[in-house]
Amino acid sequence: MDYQPAPRLAQSALALHDPVTAADFPQTILRYRNQRAAQSVGLEHLSDADWIAHFGRFQPLPDNQPIPLALRYHGHQFRQYNPDLGDGRGFLFAQLLDNQDRLLDLGTKGSGKTPYSRGGDGRLTLKGGVREVLATAMLEALGVPTSKSFSLIETGEPLVRGDEPSPTRSSVLVRLSHSHIRFGTFERLAYRNEVETLRDLVAFVLANYYPDCNDTATLFNSVVTLAAQLTARWMAAGFVHGVLNTDNMNITGESFDYGPYRFLPYYDPNFTAAYFDHTGLYAYGRQPDAVLWNLGQLGRCLTLLIEPEPLITSFNAFNVRYEQELGLAICRRLNIRPKPDNAPLVATLYAFLATLRSDGSFEGLFYDWFGGCMSETRALSGPRAKSYAGAAFTAFHNLLKTYDAAAPEKLDHPRFRQADPETLLIDEIEAIWAQIALEDDWSLFDAKLAATETYRQALAW
Repeated sequence: MDYQPAPRLAQSALALHDPVTAADFPQTILRYRNQRAAQSVGLEHLSDADWIAHFGRFQPLPDNQPIPLALRYHGHQFRQYNPDLGDGRGFLFAQLLDNQDRLLDLGTKGSGKTPYSRGGDGRLTLKGGVREVLATAMLEALGVPTSKSFSLIETGEPLVRGDEPSPTRSSVLVRLSHSHIRFGTFERLAYRNEVETLRDLVAFVLANYYPDCNDTATLFNSVVTLAAQLTARWMAAGFVHGVLNTDNMNITGESFDYGPYRFLPYYDPNFTAAYFDHTGLYAYGRQPDAVLWNLGQLGRCLTLLIEPEPLITSFNAFNVRYEQELGLAICRRLNIRPKPDNAPLVATLYAFLATLRSDGSFEGLFYDWFGGCMSETRALSGPRAKSYAGAAFTAFHNLLKTYDAAAPEKLDHPRFRQADPETLLIDEIEAIWAQIALEDDWSLFDAKLAATETYRQALAW
């Protein structure tokens, strides 16, 4: 497709950002470019030199934003309100349309200091960039709505961090995302009682992201629905975001900004991703509650514009919508046709998963039984065959027998001839990083991305 610049936020009258200057890095070594994502926005023909000029030196894209914009927002962090947030190490670099005419952002992470850096250096470790590239690739493969890691460039600065060996290498990441307008964007305006700007923000969101909605109430209702879908797909993917603060949720129902994430090695509702989450607030099993709480904060902001009753109705509908979406997400992951009520299948699946404690067993179940009972021979002759026994498995298996495969032809993909699924467990990430850190060897990183892309094609969402 053709490149279609659309710098709509910069051209609007909304006071939601500050102009900033990108850091001048000592080096710009291209480590990753997402050619498939670039093709979706008409930038696949850039040479590596031009790519580095735009996404390492941040020379403006043609007819796009002339200067980067650090976005203003507040947020609840572990449910404590923080008015001292905003883009502290990133900015909005450009906006453009994709091949579906959706407005997308090119936003950065690690691009230098801004007015919101709060004493930080505005940088991103290379390890952090590597982790985010891997996360977005795997989440996309597993059918989770996610930002895309667009570019990763090593920047040649030694960074000191308190939670990993230092000095460590640095990078700048560019992500392609449907929106960087956060729940915290609304919270800032409500906190400052900027009601007219809040009203203008809702109008901007309706015009650019929700053209089928016509007012604040229907907008919130749609955000609740997309949040329920996103949460369900996290859960079906065994994904733990780690830091579900209100500034880490956007209004288009897309997952983004991956710090201390993890994928479950095996089912554990109390599994946490962040070492600093001492109370388990954002544990795997508490993610639906966390998202609902965050929706409550967004809804409170919107009561400055309309009466609360329709907002409360949509808020109260979240749990029902989440349960419905979880059933659909589980069926999608198993490649079976959903029924009007999938709750019994979901309950028996999780009850069986709770009996498994071997690494890889969470993803292994979905891989082995992809296509439902069409895969029974494959599952019962594979490396996890001994797990498929006992009362909990029988309950799940009996229900699974009542479902038809949704797309049986997917099982013809050569990927399903392999014994094990593709996973992204913490030991794999650490091994990839160790090879980069110790030997500057990127072969494991490249191989993991290639294998994840094959997995995405096999699952074929």
